[in-house]
Amino acid sequence: MAKIIVVTSGKGGVGKTTSSAAIGTGLALKGYKTAIIDFDIGLRNLDLIMGCERRVVYDFVNVINGEANLNQALIKDKRVEKLFILPASQTRDKDALTRDGVEKVLNEMKESFDYIICDSPAGIEAGAMMALYFADEAIVTTNPEVSSVRDSDRILGILQSKSQRAEQGLAPVKEHLLLTRYNPTRVENGEMLSVEDVQDILAIDLLGVIPESTAVLNASNSGQPVVLDSESDAGQAYSDAISRLLGEVIDFRFLAVEKKGLLKRIFGG
Repeated sequence: MAKIIVVTSGKGGVGKTTSSAAIGTGLALKGYKTAIIDFDIGLRNLDLIMGCERRVVYDFVNVINGEANLNQALIKDKRVEKLFILPASQTRDKDALTRDGVEKVLNEMKESFDYIICDSPAGIEAGAMMALYFADEAIVTTNPEVSSVRDSDRILGILQSKSQRAEQGLAPVKEHLLLTRYNPTRVENGEMLSVEDVQDILAIDLLGVIPESTAVLNASNSGQPVVLDSESDAGQAYSDAISRLLGEVIDFRFLAVEKKGLLKRIFGG
C-alpha cells in the first residue's frame, strides 16, 4: 500500500515543486515505485521541472473526469526507473478537483505505487486543501524568513484539523520540516532566521536544510531534478533529506559558514 506524502507550504515561491521533483526522484532512485502528482490546476509547473512538458497528452483532471485512464495520463520518466509524473491541467479551473475524484485516483494508484508525492499549490485554496487532505505524511517547505514560517505554521494547523486523518480520528499526519534557500552567511549577519529559530516556531522534526544554490535554478531551467546533480550542495542536501525520510540517521550539512583555507584566502575562490 502506497504512502501519500504532500509537499506543502503557506507561502508561494519557497521551492515546493523543486522539492517534490527532487524527493520523488530520490525515492525512485532508491528503488521505490514513485509517482509525483501536480495539484496546481491552471498553472502546471511540475512537468517543466521534470523536463517532460512536451509529453503531456492527458492530465490529472482528464483522469478524474473519466476522459482518460491513469495509464494514459501517467508519464514515465526517461532517466529514472520506477518514476512517474501525473501532470496538472493548464486549462481547467481549480474547482475541477473534487474530493471523490481525487480519492478515486489515489486509491487506484495505491495499488501499484510505493510512494505518491502530492505537489501542492501554495496557500489554502481548493487545490492545496485537496493535496493535503489525503496525506499520510507532510513535508512543510519554508524559507528562513518570518512571513514564510508564519504561513507554514498556519498549514500545520490545517493538517492537524482538516486532513482525512484528523476527521476520522486516525494517527495524525506525520510532519516534516524542509528548510529551503538557507544561507549561513545571511543568518550570521542577522538577515535570515537560523535553523533553530524556525524549529522553535514550528516545533516539528527537521527533515532537511537545502542551501541557497545556483544549482537549483540551473536544474529547473534544464528540466532536471536537482537531486540528480550529485556534485552540487543542493543535490547532496536533498539526497540526505530523502535518506532521513526513509528512516536513516544522517548529520546535517551546509549549516555553517564555510571557512576558507589559507590557499583560498591567498588566491581567492
